[in-house]
Amino acid sequence: MSDNIRVVIDEEMIGLHASGRDYLFDYRSGLVSLKAGDREWLYSAPQPAFWRATTDNDRGNGFSRASAQWAGADLFSAAGLPSLSVDGKPVAIPYTPADGSTGGQLYASQASLRYTFTTPTVPATKVDVCYTLDASGSLTVSVRYHGKPKLPELPAFGLRMVMPTPATGFTYFGLPGETYPDRLGSGKKRVVEVEGMPVTPYLVPQECGMHMDIDWVRVTRETTLNNADAAIAPFSLTFASNGRPFAFSCLPYTPMELENATHQEELPPARRAVLTIYGAVRGVGGIDSWGAPVGEQYSISGKKDIDFSFVVRP
Repeated sequence: MSDNIRVVIDEEMIGLHASGRDYLFDYRSGLVSLKAGDREWLYSAPQPAFWRATTDNDRGNGFSRASAQWAGADLFSAAGLPSLSVDGKPVAIPYTPADGSTGGQLYASQASLRYTFTTPTVPATKVDVCYTLDASGSLTVSVRYHGKPKLPELPAFGLRMVMPTPATGFTYFGLPGETYPDRLGSGKKRVVEVEGMPVTPYLVPQECGMHMDIDWVRVTRETTLNNADAAIAPFSLTFASNGRPFAFSCLPYTPMELENATHQEELPPARRAVLTIYGAVRGVGGIDSWGAPVGEQYSISGKKDIDFSFVVRP
């Protein structure tokens, strides 16, 4: 049977199921559950990411104050109702089968859901997040930021996914070490294994943990929120580039948790894994910490469109 994606639609949710992968979408918030086998990978719905924690250089040159709107957008951007297409054809939501009932299920070889987020910036702008599932169970995620005049420079742009429990480590193919657009060094891309989710021990917690020019990253966990899973084998999920490399960070904290701590001991216990896939990253500067901005080539204009894509592999 070629149509081996099952699309289940009810009044509040849409489920996409293929090859042992189960994706559940809420009409209002987006992808709320991603299960590979019986392991849950999402604690909350992925959200557009506009903010990275303030660095000493940002404080010195006033960047965070100038771009503070993006901190609000990072927290409070809202999604509208999604559009659903099955094998390239639009499907009305909620779906009404031929018998006139509400909801139901369809079978397909491909299914896509598109959400549009609106930012609380002045002026407001849009971010499109499209999820496309194929019969192998691979989920392609395409993200597009719509640039607008008069918007300030962005600290970053990506998609943030919070996982239910901490990662025991991650493996990636890309540049080794912590890298930024203006801190790439001369390293060559290779497979890198990282234990845990390291946080650079700055005196004042700030942005850290970025990895650039990435072809794929595999995140490994060995705990769940299910109390019945007392002892389980490690399990992993892979995120691969689609067309061009991306950047990512995998940390135990969100940018706001780092932002709110003035010393390392004020950081909360590590309870989650926060994976952010980035399509654009601002440099960190460092010419001096008293007013010099990053080089123009390492900044992110709020006026220009940004798009990127990645694949969640079976």
